[in-house]
Amino acid sequence: MADIVYFDNSATTKVYPDVLNEMNRIYSSVFGNPSSLHRLGSEAEKVLTESREIIAETLKVSPNEIFFTSGGTESNNWAIKGIARANKRRGKHIITSAAEHPSVLECFSHLESEGFSAVVSETDKSGLLDIEKFIERINDDTILASFILVNNETGAIQKAEELISAIRFKNKKTAIHIDAVQAYGKIPLNLKKLDVDAVSLSAHKIHGPKGCGALYIKENTRIIPIIHGGGQENRYRSGTENVPAIWGFATAAKIIHENIDANRTKVKRLKSICISELDKYFGSGGYFINSPQDAYEGILNIAFPNVKAQVLMHHLEAESIIVSTGSACSSRKNVQSHVLAAMNFPKERTEGAIRVSFSGMNTEEEVLTFTGALVKIVPKIRYR
Repeated sequence: MADIVYFDNSATTKVYPDVLNEMNRIYSSVFGNPSSLHRLGSEAEKVLTESREIIAETLKVSPNEIFFTSGGTESNNWAIKGIARANKRRGKHIITSAAEHPSVLECFSHLESEGFSAVVSETDKSGLLDIEKFIERINDDTILASFILVNNETGAIQKAEELISAIRFKNKKTAIHIDAVQAYGKIPLNLKKLDVDAVSLSAHKIHGPKGCGALYIKENTRIIPIIHGGGQENRYRSGTENVPAIWGFATAAKIIHENIDANRTKVKRLKSICISELDKYFGSGGYFINSPQDAYEGILNIAFPNVKAQVLMHHLEAESIIVSTGSACSSRKNVQSHVLAAMNFPKERTEGAIRVSFSGMNTEEEVLTFTGALVKIVPKIRYR
């Protein structure tokens, strides 16, 4: 079997070997329940404490503001539903953007059924929030504003500081949640400088294990649990903690933050080579770049006119090249990307759109293999 060229790192990443080794060590030697009062429980609790400290250090926050979850989707659900429900006596107006991850948009849709007034604000042609229109929609009853920091389909980087400042000026009591699942470990993220109330993270986007994530909750933020039971995670998130996965998350976080600048330089180089090769082979009008020019370098959304994205994806897979047609959480629904639709692109730039996402584990040779395959495949599958 040919070596796989894996360019779907926005969906999930290959686990670092050191993370696997550390997780196996914890599974074997620190297998107690961290809530147990005996020695094995205390050992597991120490691993949790150290993991919390590591994640907190990467964000420049206090460890008691980090709460472990099952991943980005749970973190988004908890932040949005927990903050909205905790503050509903003060108001029921909540706001987000049209280019969010499904785990955010579906939360807003669900909260409407609970009587909240959910507003989905439009984006500009770069896929960023139209800040002026967004702020116009915030009023005295707005209790929550939620937005994605790095878009999972296009790589667009939200102007967070400008947006947060504008929200605070319009209504300083509005809680702010950031979905940083695609941003964490890839761009600098200093929560001491960002005046936000909650931030969602995920392990498997940074070469850690699936099924593990975290939610940063700023001290004194009004939020209630959405999972009830034994009162783990300081009584905020019940359920026995997945200690090996959490330690794997912390290990991955430590590794990726030690290499964040080098990784970003590398994926920038890979993206540049990819675009250069596409320009050489397809030229102007032969393909489109849907990602904005200043997007995060690890994500490149491209489209070929008169080509169906899923057909292209499967032909690439036959060549052992893995890409995606958008968010893995909605790709099986076989619908047009809501992110690209929000950017008001014409059909030729949406129906043939694929997402190519790089990581520091990819190589220049893989990029050339990918572009070479496109040269063979695209002319063959174009329809008229």
